[in-house]
Amino acid sequence: MKVILINGSPNKNGCTYTALDEIKKTLNDEGIEADFFWLGKKPIGGCIGCYQCAQKGKCVFDDNVNEFTALSQNYDGFIFGSPVFYAGMNGSLMSFMDRVFFSASRQEPHPFRYKPAAAVVSARRAGTTSALDQINKYFLHQQMPIVTSRYWNMVHGNTPEEVAQDLEGLQIMRVLARNMVWLLRLREAGEKAGVQLPKQEEIRMATNFIR
Repeated sequence: MKVILINGSPNKNGCTYTALDEIKKTLNDEGIEADFFWLGKKPIGGCIGCYQCAQKGKCVFDDNVNEFTALSQNYDGFIFGSPVFYAGMNGSLMSFMDRVFFSASRQEPHPFRYKPAAAVVSARRAGTTSALDQINKYFLHQQMPIVTSRYWNMVHGNTPEEVAQDLEGLQIMRVLARNMVWLLRLREAGEKAGVQLPKQEEIRMATNFIR
């Protein structure tokens, strides 16, 4: 089983990385492979609503969005990490997730459905809970079980060194990692026992509230 950790921060080895790395270490200790996927510093354009992904099976803009979506078929769990910008996730990650989840929802096999996912955020002081809520909505839309910890999945600090002093935050990351492992093993055990995934209704209803 494999988990991919998406670092949405423009700082490759900053505070968000420090939180994700604590998760990675714990996953490895539990026998789970884990890889990083860094969005980088280049601008990421948002979704333009062209719906070409429905015909092409991928986003019309061929950048790291399509790279990540293709990789996702090989992973069993996902953890998205972001710094807090104005009480939300940073702009590059939002554009990335908009396009990833919109284009992926038109692919079969679906790269995300029923796979556990978690959001992790880092902040100097505040805005963390609204950022978590924003990221979690993507998982809710894609029928992904959300992995929790014993508190909200956040760390605090203005530098990686300060995050390393947030002992509670780092413990939250470790508990999150072990809960991810537990869900992955439950799914694996269910598959071996012949537990079927929920039946999907073929036609998706879309109601527009216009009379």
